[in-house]
Amino acid sequence: MSPTDRSARRDFEKALDIGRPPNIARLFPNSKALIVSGKVIDRAMTAKGGAIAIAANGRNHLVIRGALLAAHRANAPIIIEIAKSEGGTNAYCAVNYWNIARQVDALCNELGITVPVAVHADHYGIKNARDVETARVEIPTMFDAGITSIAVDASHLPDDENLLASIALNPFIPPWAGYETEVGEIKGKEGISTVEEALFLIQGLNAHDIFPDWIALNNGTTHGIQDSEAGIQVELTAEIHQALARYEVSGAQHGTSGNDSERLRRIAAETRTTKANVATALQMISWGVEVNEYGNARLDENGRFVKRSDQGVTDDLWEEMVAFATEKGWKGGDYKKLNLPFENRLLSQPKEIRERMTEDVASFVYSLITEVFNAENAAPLATGAILEAGSYDLGPKGSRIEDPSDWSEERIREKASTLERDRGPAGDFED
Repeated sequence: MSPTDRSARRDFEKALDIGRPPNIARLFPNSKALIVSGKVIDRAMTAKGGAIAIAANGRNHLVIRGALLAAHRANAPIIIEIAKSEGGTNAYCAVNYWNIARQVDALCNELGITVPVAVHADHYGIKNARDVETARVEIPTMFDAGITSIAVDASHLPDDENLLASIALNPFIPPWAGYETEVGEIKGKEGISTVEEALFLIQGLNAHDIFPDWIALNNGTTHGIQDSEAGIQVELTAEIHQALARYEVSGAQHGTSGNDSERLRRIAAETRTTKANVATALQMISWGVEVNEYGNARLDENGRFVKRSDQGVTDDLWEEMVAFATEKGWKGGDYKKLNLPFENRLLSQPKEIRERMTEDVASFVYSLITEVFNAENAAPLATGAILEAGSYDLGPKGSRIEDPSDWSEERIREKASTLERDRGPAGDFED
């Protein structure tokens, strides 16, 4: 082992000792997995500059395995996440908010992963007052199960209700945890977020001593399989991020599938984005479905997904999956619902099939980390942030700027009434 490698190993061991949050230390007392707050990942990307961490949606176990292997090979910190629609109480995946940390920890130990990993509860959706009450109970259970970062997504609500719901739920999120907020539902070219809306949300949170690590926008992209390649509006994203700069909040980019590599490189280089979600592309790649340069699944002349015989699941299992979807009337984006009924079938395939599924995901994620998002070799920056803080808790990046008296509930509602917002079309825009 070279002196550089020995030094990196010493830093890893020190970070392992002090950098794991209390819930992780309690759940996995003998673990050698460096599971950290999402704040650690954001700080590493910020320190490197022009770099974005992959947030891989682990819709099946083999996707998680492949993403972790890619991060280790690239020496890059990574976020493993699952959204409420994917892994909440009414989920379409077997991976969920309450078992994802256990899977990550087990895999890190099995595979010898030595890069920092955050476990993120993505898109914890709040759509009404009942959801807020449920969240008061549910959010603590998720942290009890090993979540280290969360996105409270009340973007479906009017601006004042979004802000008020976020304020109401903040006491249930540990102060050391990574925290993401959202303005504007992710629904493509409709309902685009504005500078005014983003400022309203961040300023209101700031007045209540809430300092998000990330803000997600509707900046022109969508979740799932894309119908067009209009994609992310880089200039809009940069404009909003610049307007928020004094509040020290980074950007979270959702819906990266459907955007070419050059546009994603621009997001890394020209905006304050430090987190990028990758979901549908990883699911499809793990199954062996062909994807194009934009990460979209290829379709044949009959509109069916093109499955490669030498990749992903066995052809026989794929035929079963297609038949199941056909029987249910599922097409296109509805194929995501196959995750739950077929998880055990995926895991019961021969070893060589499981390994090729894992390796296909690893290859794709590695390319994104090293060739698109400029995150290669950022792991030492993440462990360095822990060592510099001397703790798992890095504290907030920002500080209070806004006057709390100007952000009472009454004033919040008054301010929101002056905002102009294009809600966009109604519909199912979940992950």
